[in-house]
Amino acid sequence: MVHFNNAGCGLLAAPVLAAVLDHVKLEASIGGYEASAARAPEIRAFYTETAALINATPENVAFAGSATHAFATALSAIPFEAGDVILTTRNDFISNQIAFMSLRKRHGVQIVHAPDSPDGGVDVAEMAALMRTHHPRLVAATHIPTNSGLVQPVAEIGRHCRELDLLYLVDACQSVGQLPVDVAEIGCDLLTATCRKFLRGPRGSGFLYVSDRVLRAGYEPLFIDMHGARWIEPGGYRPAETAARFEEWEFPYATVLGCAAAARYAGQIGLEAIARRSWALAARLRSLLDRIPGVRVLDRGPQLGAIVTFAIDGWQPQPFKAAMDAQRINSALSFREFAQFDFADKAVDWCLRLSPHYYNTESEVDDVAATVAALALAGVGASAGGRGGPAVRAAGPGKLL
Repeated sequence: MVHFNNAGCGLLAAPVLAAVLDHVKLEASIGGYEASAARAPEIRAFYTETAALINATPENVAFAGSATHAFATALSAIPFEAGDVILTTRNDFISNQIAFMSLRKRHGVQIVHAPDSPDGGVDVAEMAALMRTHHPRLVAATHIPTNSGLVQPVAEIGRHCRELDLLYLVDACQSVGQLPVDVAEIGCDLLTATCRKFLRGPRGSGFLYVSDRVLRAGYEPLFIDMHGARWIEPGGYRPAETAARFEEWEFPYATVLGCAAAARYAGQIGLEAIARRSWALAARLRSLLDRIPGVRVLDRGPQLGAIVTFAIDGWQPQPFKAAMDAQRINSALSFREFAQFDFADKAVDWCLRLSPHYYNTESEVDDVAATVAALALAGVGASAGGRGGPAVRAAGPGKLL
């Protein structure tokens, strides 16, 4: 099996699997509450390990059930009013865009999208000009969108936000675990991420970074609970002083321990080394795919990461994905509804996404490219013969019979 779907879920690292299983077994043997009490130091390590991963302090990190959960919790803390502007880009994650539109429907906010540069990715100068024109209530950007290899210049955006004293939220769902992420360098007030992707943690986990500035200003989630606040009198409560105010009382402690192990493991390998390796494999894959007739690599931008997307002639999406599955190659489909602006600009309705990681090999890249080449040739033949998608018999990755 070739796992090129790390942008969906990375393969669990052995220490992560061990941490999750060990705690579940402990819960089964002594009880859930008792197990979390017994593992309190290890649970606290989630905050120290995650903070070290993004150059933050443990008090500024909150656990979340997913990156989307963290993003929604952060948005709920902002007291939007009618006419407030959310300034974002044309390459933000689908769920973020839907959340913005929901806020527009409920609160009457305005959504402004900064234009892209001719080379791809947001035009930072134009975005800065829009900051000065609209003075937005929130600036939001996705570091690496789910639908392409683009790496957005979030630190450049952050410099303008700091100059203009604007609230800045970064979605780092695809970047944490793939490359070094430094919240001080980015200059963000809020940052959200998942643990299941390039970080190789368990599913159903993520985190929210909350800056000291946001905590001091008194931001808190809309539905704060008994973990995030103390009920100090019949008519009043006091929020926690740390990012814990953005958490809920119930935790999946086995998952939390798995996330701590994943963050520690990534730190031991080194994010710079991970980025060099995974980006080199992705660049090799793009180069090989670009030579295949009928295949169009879609990634654009001055900096490209470990996500590779392409369109292919002669195939419909589900049959093509099934043909890749038959070759034991893990991949993912992206559709127009995931990226309305980006896919409209590229004139595609769907693409296949391949996302290698540092544990993949050059030979796997070559085999996957060879498989795509054979499928592209089969697709041309099927189109010429009037069939919707050729049937392909599997003989292992990169080997078509």
